[in-house]
Amino acid sequence: MSLLCVRVKRAKFQGSPDKFNTYVTLKVQNVKSTTVAVRGDEPSWEQDFMFEISRLDLGLSVEVWNKGLIWDTMVGTVWIALKTIRQSDEEGPGEWSTLEAETLMKDDEICGTKNPTPHKILLDTRFELPFDIPEEEARYWTYKLEQINVLGADSEYSIQEESQRKPLPSAAAQCCYWTYLGWGEQQTFEDPDSAVDDRDSDYRSETSNSIPPPYHSTSQPNASVHQFLVPVPVRLPQQLLLQSSSRDSCNDSMQSYDYDLDYPERQALSPTSSSRYDSSCNVSQGSSQLSELDQCHEQDDDRREKDSIHSCHSSGSFSRDGQAGFGEQDKALEVTGEEEKGRTCEPKEMKEDVTTHPTPDLVLHQVHLLGPKESFPKENASSPFTQARAHWIRAVTKVRLQLQEIPDDGNSSLPQWLPEGPAGGLYGIDSMPDLRRKKPLPLVSDLSLVQSRKAGITSAMATRTSLKDEELKSHVYKKTLQALIYPISCTTPHNFEVWTATTPTYCYECEGLLWGIARQGMRCSECGVKCHEKCQDLLNADCLQRAAEKSSKHGAEDRTQNIIMAMKDRMKIRERNKPEIFEVIRDVFSVNKVAHVQQMKTVKQSVLDGTSKWSAKITITVLCAQGLQAKDKTGSSDPYVTVQVGKTKKRTKTIFGNLNPVWEEKFHFECHNSSDRIKVRVWDEDDDIKSRVKQRLKRESDDFLGQTIIEVRTLSGEMDVWYNLEKRTDKSAVSGAIRLQISVEIKGEEKVAPYHVQYTCLHENLFHYLTDIQGSGGVRIPEARGDDAWKVYFEETAQEIVDEFAMRYGIESIYQAMTHFACLSSKYMCPGVPAVMSTLLANINAYYAHITASTNVSASDRFAASNFGKERFVKLLDQLHNSLRIDLSTYRNNFPAGSPERLQDLKSTVDLLTSITFFRMKVQELQSPPRASQVVKDCVKACLNSTYEYIFNNCHDLYSHQYQLKQELPAEEQGPSIQNLDFWPKLITLVVSIIEEDKNSYTLVLNQFPQELNVGKVSAEVMWQLFAQDMKYALEEHEKDRLCKSADYMNLHFKVKWLHNEYVQDLPTFQGQVPEYPAWFEQFVLQWLDENEDVSLEFLRGALERDKKDGFQQTSEHALFSCSVVDVFTQLNQSFEIIRKLECPDPNILAHYMRRFAKTIGKVLMQYAEIVSKNFLAYCTKEKMPCILMNNMQQLRVQLEKMFEAMGGKELDPEAADSLKELQVKLNTVLDELSMVFGNSFQVRIDECVRQMADILGQVRGPGNASPNARASVAQDADSVLRPLMDFLDGNLTLFATVCEKTVLKRVLKELWRVVMTTMERMIVLPPLTDQTGAQLIFTAAKELSHLSKLKDHMVREETRSLTPKQCAVLDIALDTIKQYFHAGGNGLKKTFLEKSPDLQSLRYALSLYTQTTDTLIKTFVRSQTAQGSGVDDPVGEVSIQVDLFTHPGTGEHKVTVKVVAANDLKWQTASMFRPFVEVTMVGPHQSDKKRKFTTKSKSNNWAPKYNETFHFLLGNEEGPETYELQICVKDYCFAREDRVLGLAVMPLRDVAAKGSCACWCPLGRKIHMDETGMTILRILSQRSNDEVAREFVKLKSESRSMEEGS
Repeated sequence: MSLLCVRVKRAKFQGSPDKFNTYVTLKVQNVKSTTVAVRGDEPSWEQDFMFEISRLDLGLSVEVWNKGLIWDTMVGTVWIALKTIRQSDEEGPGEWSTLEAETLMKDDEICGTKNPTPHKILLDTRFELPFDIPEEEARYWTYKLEQINVLGADSEYSIQEESQRKPLPSAAAQCCYWTYLGWGEQQTFEDPDSAVDDRDSDYRSETSNSIPPPYHSTSQPNASVHQFLVPVPVRLPQQLLLQSSSRDSCNDSMQSYDYDLDYPERQALSPTSSSRYDSSCNVSQGSSQLSELDQCHEQDDDRREKDSIHSCHSSGSFSRDGQAGFGEQDKALEVTGEEEKGRTCEPKEMKEDVTTHPTPDLVLHQVHLLGPKESFPKENASSPFTQARAHWIRAVTKVRLQLQEIPDDGNSSLPQWLPEGPAGGLYGIDSMPDLRRKKPLPLVSDLSLVQSRKAGITSAMATRTSLKDEELKSHVYKKTLQALIYPISCTTPHNFEVWTATTPTYCYECEGLLWGIARQGMRCSECGVKCHEKCQDLLNADCLQRAAEKSSKHGAEDRTQNIIMAMKDRMKIRERNKPEIFEVIRDVFSVNKVAHVQQMKTVKQSVLDGTSKWSAKITITVLCAQGLQAKDKTGSSDPYVTVQVGKTKKRTKTIFGNLNPVWEEKFHFECHNSSDRIKVRVWDEDDDIKSRVKQRLKRESDDFLGQTIIEVRTLSGEMDVWYNLEKRTDKSAVSGAIRLQISVEIKGEEKVAPYHVQYTCLHENLFHYLTDIQGSGGVRIPEARGDDAWKVYFEETAQEIVDEFAMRYGIESIYQAMTHFACLSSKYMCPGVPAVMSTLLANINAYYAHITASTNVSASDRFAASNFGKERFVKLLDQLHNSLRIDLSTYRNNFPAGSPERLQDLKSTVDLLTSITFFRMKVQELQSPPRASQVVKDCVKACLNSTYEYIFNNCHDLYSHQYQLKQELPAEEQGPSIQNLDFWPKLITLVVSIIEEDKNSYTLVLNQFPQELNVGKVSAEVMWQLFAQDMKYALEEHEKDRLCKSADYMNLHFKVKWLHNEYVQDLPTFQGQVPEYPAWFEQFVLQWLDENEDVSLEFLRGALERDKKDGFQQTSEHALFSCSVVDVFTQLNQSFEIIRKLECPDPNILAHYMRRFAKTIGKVLMQYAEIVSKNFLAYCTKEKMPCILMNNMQQLRVQLEKMFEAMGGKELDPEAADSLKELQVKLNTVLDELSMVFGNSFQVRIDECVRQMADILGQVRGPGNASPNARASVAQDADSVLRPLMDFLDGNLTLFATVCEKTVLKRVLKELWRVVMTTMERMIVLPPLTDQTGAQLIFTAAKELSHLSKLKDHMVREETRSLTPKQCAVLDIALDTIKQYFHAGGNGLKKTFLEKSPDLQSLRYALSLYTQTTDTLIKTFVRSQTAQGSGVDDPVGEVSIQVDLFTHPGTGEHKVTVKVVAANDLKWQTASMFRPFVEVTMVGPHQSDKKRKFTTKSKSNNWAPKYNETFHFLLGNEEGPETYELQICVKDYCFAREDRVLGLAVMPLRDVAAKGSCACWCPLGRKIHMDETGMTILRILSQRSNDEVAREFVKLKSESRSMEEGS
C-alpha cells in the first residue's frame, strides 16, 4: 500500500477574472476530495491531499469546477496515471498540466482525457517514502507488503477469534479493522440496538460512471485536511480514557461482553463499510491521539519514542487487497439484511497516565458495542507529524499484526531491528497519546450579566455549609448518580460531517434547503440527522436516542422501547467500565452499599423515565435587550424576538427604530423532552422590496441580530437572566445582550434547590472527602496541562464527576471555578494550593475583565450578575486577602527559606494577592485598591519588625545556637549592658544572617515587583532602622559612664560601619543622606584619639632614646636618616590608618577627627624637633651625626607631606590643613635653624682661613690696569689667596655630599656660603665699623693726652685697610672661583641663588664702592638713606627749626639759612649741671672747603631752652639741594670731656627744595638709622682715615645717644 500526496498549487484561466470562482476536485479509488473555492483567473489554492493507494493500475482524476448559484460547471479535467507519479519524501515545484474537456473511459473506468482547453493547472504529485527506516527494514517491509497485496479476498477476520487471543504484545498502533462486505451481501444483527438504518443515506459514489467495481471500498480514506472548512466541536468519549491502573480493569475482552449485555448467544459482529461513516482517512481524534502533549515534549524525541503509542485509526475497511490474511482457520462472518451495516468493534489501546504509572502495561483495550453515539469524530487539528508518516505507520501496523498471527519459532530471518517481547513493535517518534481532557462541548452558553436568581440564594450560598445539610446532600447524591450513569458528554453530542445532498433535502432545524455543493450541509454519522452548518449547534443533542428511535421499524411504542434499550445498554456499560466513579460518589456522600445499590437502580429508572415521562412547564418573559446591531440605513434596527421550545415557536411584537428595545411579553410552553433547547433569536424586521424578493428565495427574509440557546435541563426555579447574544455563523455581526425571566416547573421537582446550589454541595463535599478524609487535610493537586488546565480541579475520577454534573445541569465553567476557589480558600496554606488559587483567580479575572467586541457590558456588571453571588465572592476575597496579609507578615515562619516547596508557595501566595488586587481593580472596578506590591512590602516590613524584636530579645540563645557555642550567661547579662559591649556584635551577626537570608532566598522568590519591591533591600532597610534606634540609645547611655575601653568602642564602630556599608549605604532610602552612625561614636573616637596622643608621645621619647643609644645610625645604605623618624611615623600612620578605616561618611565629624589628629601630629613632631634642637650644638662636633639629625628633620617634613596627602590633601578640612601647613613651616624653620647652627659651627675655622687669605692679599702689589700680563698675574694671585679656604672646603663638602640628603646638603651649602661671604666681607673688604669708630673715639678722647702720636701711629698701621685696585680685581676673580665651587657643576647651589645672594651682592657692592670718591659716596649716602631720622617711635625730645633755601639767579649757587628756634621736652637725667646746646651740620658733597658745622649757645639747666639763633650754609652750584641734608644734634656741654649726645635728627633738603622754606619740629632720635648700603658706605669711608671729610662723616653718622648718668 502506497501513500499518494497531491498538492494543488494554482491555475491559469483564459477569460475575465470576474467569471471564475473555481475549486478543484481530486478522485482516486472511489475517494473524492475538494479544495476551497477561489476567485480570479489565476487562483492559488496551495492545498495538500493524501490518499492510500492499493492499486497502481488506476489513475488520479483532477477536475476544476466553476461555482454557480445553483449548478457548478466544469472548467476542465486532467487524468494522471499513478504509475507515472514519482516517489519522494520532499515536495517539488510541481508540473503544469493542460486541462481537457472530456474523459476517456475503458471498462467503466477513466483512462485518459481529450480536447485540450486554454486553461492550465499546476500540480505536485508524489508517492511518500517510508519515514527514516534502515535499508534492511525497508526491503523487509516491501516484501511483506507485496505478500499482503496478493492475499485472497476470502481471508476474513473473526473478531470472536481475536477476542480469544492474548492481548497484542506490541503497542505499535491503535487500529480499528473493518472487513469489507460487498454491496449485495447482508449482515445479521440480533441486537436491534446495534443496527443503524441507512435508508436515508444520500451518498452516491461519484467516481465511476457505472456500478462500483467489486472492491471499490477497499480503502476510502480522504486525507484532505482542508475538506472540512468549519471545525466540528468534538469530545473524546470518556470510555476511551484508561481509568484503572490494573491490566484486568481495562482488558474487557470481547469474549465476555455478550453475557454482560444479557444477550442469549454470542454475536458475530461485522464492521461497517458504509462510506457515510468513513469518508475520510483523517487521523481520528477518538482513536488517534497524535498527542497535543507533543507541544510540551518536542525537545525529547527519544523519550517520546519510548513512551508514545500510535493510534492511527483506519477508518477504511479492508478488501482482498487491503485485508490482512489471518489464516485459514478464521471463520467467515455471517451477514443478513440488504443494506444494513453494523458498527465495528474497535480494539483500542489507551496508555495510562504516565505521570501516575511510570511503567504502564501496554494492553489492548477493546471498547464494546455501544451504539452509534460512540463513532469517532474527525481530527480537526493538524497532526504533530505529517499525514504521510501517519499512513505509513498504519501500513506497517497491518503487517505487524499479520506477523503476530504467524508463529515465529526462532526464525532467523526476522530482522534484528524488530524488537521482541511485549515491548516489541514500532513507535513513531512524533506521537504521544493525548492524556489531557478534551474541552466539553459548549452546550450551555456561559452566562453574562446573570442577575440574582431567587431571593435569598446568594446569601444562602454565602453562609450555608453544604457539608451538614443532609437533605440537600441526599438530593445531590441522586442527581450526581443520574448525571454520571448516563453521561451527557458521550451520549448526546452529534458527530457531524460535511455532507452534500444529491437530491433536495431539508434542514432538520430550520427546514431550509440542502442540495448540491452550493447548499452543502452537515450530517451526523451516528443518527443521520442533517442540518445547515449554522444550525448544528441548535439541534437537540439527543444523538443516542435519535439513533435508537430511527432504528425502530414500527410505531411509537417500538421507538420508545428502542430508546430505552439503547439507554440501558449505555448505562450498564458505563457502570461496568467506570465502577470507581460510583464508588467515589458513594464514599463522598457516605451512603452504605445496600442503599447505594438500591439507589443505582432507582436512578437508572429515573433516567429512563426522564425520557418517557419527563415534563415541565416553562414560562418565558422577554423583557428587553441592550446594545443591538444597527442593520438599517438609518443607523438603527426594528427588533423582534422569536422564542422556540422544541417545535413550538412564538414571537414578540416589533419595536421600531430602537437598539435598546423593551418588549415585556410572556410566553408559556410545555416541554416533554429534557434534552430540548430554548432558542431565543432576535431579528431586524425589514419591509422593503429587497426583503420581499429575499423572502421568495429564502425562508429568513429578516436580518439576524443574535441568538442565545438555553438547555432546558439546566433550568430550575425562577430566573431573571441576562444572556449574551451569540453569532450563528462566523459571518454574523452580533452584539448586545437580552434579558429573560424564566420560570420552570419540572414534574416531581417543584421544591428542589437550584442546580447551582446542588453543584456547590457536590463540589464542597467532594473537596472535603478528598482533602480532609482521604488526604488527611492535604490538598491533592491534579496534574494538567494546556490552556484549560485551570478547569481541572480534581484527579480524573472526581473531575469527571463534577464536569458531568456541570454539563448535565448547565453549570457554567466560571461557576465551577469560583466554587473550587472558595473550597481552596479554606486550605490556602497547604503546599501547592496558592499556585492553583492564583491561576484560578487569574482566569476568573480574565473571564470577567476581558470584554469582547460583541458585548457592551462592563466587567463590574457581568460580575454583579454572577450566579455565585457578588457579595459572597467579594467577602471571600476580602477575608482571603486579610488572611494572606497576616500569613505574609510572618513569612519567615510560614514559608521557611530551607524549603523550596514552601518558597514556591510563597511566590504563588503573592501572585494570588496580585490576582485579588487585579480583580478589585478590573472586575469590581474599585478606584484605587491597595497595590499588591505595597501590601506585600508592608507585610515584609511587619515580618521584619517582629523578626528583629525576636532576635533582639533572644540574641544570646540564637547566637549560641547558630554557632554551637556552649557559653552560659545569667539571664540579666544576656541583653545589652553598660558594663560591656558583647551583646552588639552578636546582634549584628544575627541581623546580617536575616538580611542574607532575605537577599538570597526570599528576593529570588518575591520577584513579581522588581521595580517596587526587593525583599533583600527592604530587609536591610528595616533591620538597619531598628538596629540604629537601639544602638544610638545604648551609646548615649555608655557616653555617661564610659565603663568600657575606647578600643572596644572602636571595634564596635568598625562592625557597625561594615554593616552599614555592606547592606545599607546603597539603598535608595539612604542614598544622598549622611549616615547618623558616626555621630553615635564621635565622642568615643575622640577619646581614643586623646589616648592615642599620649601613647604617640611616649612612643616618640622611647624611639629617640633608642636612636640616641645607637648613635643615630642611618637605617640603610640608601636611607640617610635614622630609625627614630621611621618609628615615629610608623606609629602615626598606624593611628591614622585606624581613623581612615572608619571611612567616616559624615564630613563634619571626619573634619573633627582630622583636626584632632593634626594636633597629635603637630605635638609629636614638634616634640621631636625640640629634643633634637636642644642637643644639636653638642652633636656638631661629631662628623656625620649633625647631618643625620638634619636629615631626620627633613624626613619629618617629607613624611608630614605624605601624611597630609593621605589625610585628604586639598580636600582636607581647612583648619586641619592650616595646622599641618603651619607645622611644616615650623619644621622648616627648625631645619633652617639647625643648618645655621651647623654652619656657624665652622665660623672659627673659616675665620682662620679668611685671615690667612687677608694676609696673602695684603702682599699683592701692582697696578690694577687691564693688560694681559696684569690679568694673568691677577688670576695667579687669586689662586694663591683662595688656597687656605679651598683646602678647608674640599674636605668638608665631600663629606656633606655623601652624608646629607640633597635638600639638607643645599641648606648646609647655603649656610657655608653665607659664613664665607660675610667673613670675607668682614675681615677683608669691610672691617667692623665699631672697631674703627671705637678707635677714633678713643683717639678723640685722648687728644689731650701725651700718647696722641703713639695711638695715631697704631691706628693707622693696624686698623686702616684700604684695598688697591689690583687687590679688588684679585678678590673679584676669587669670588667667581668660590661661586663656581659652591655650584659644583649643578650638584650644589643654583647659580641664580648664588648671583642673587645678598651676601655676595653686599660684598661686590662694597668692592665697587672702593673706587669711588668721598664726595660721591656721601652723595650716594644722602640719596639712598631716606629714613635716617624718620619713624622715631620713642623720641627723646624735639627741636624747632626754620630752614630757608636761596638759589642765586646768576651763578646758581645755593644758600641755606637755618634758624634754631628752641628745643622742647628734652629727656635727660643728670646729677650735675645740664647745659644743652644744638649742633647743626650740613652733610653733602663738595664741602671740604666750606664751613660745615654751627653750634648754638648752651642754656643751663633748661630742658626746654629757647635759642633763636640763625646760621648760613653755602652749598655751591655743583649739585642740587637734593644731595644735601641737615643733621641736628642736641648735646649736653661738658667741660674737659667729650660732650654727651642727647638726641639726633636729620632733615633732607630735598623736602625743602620744592617749597623754598620750612619751619617744623624735628623729633630727636637716639641714633641715625641706615640700611645695608649706608652701612657699607660708612665702612668704606671709615677706612679713609686720611680724608678729613670722610673721617668727620663717619663720626657724624656713628654718633648715638650717650648713657645717662641716672640710668
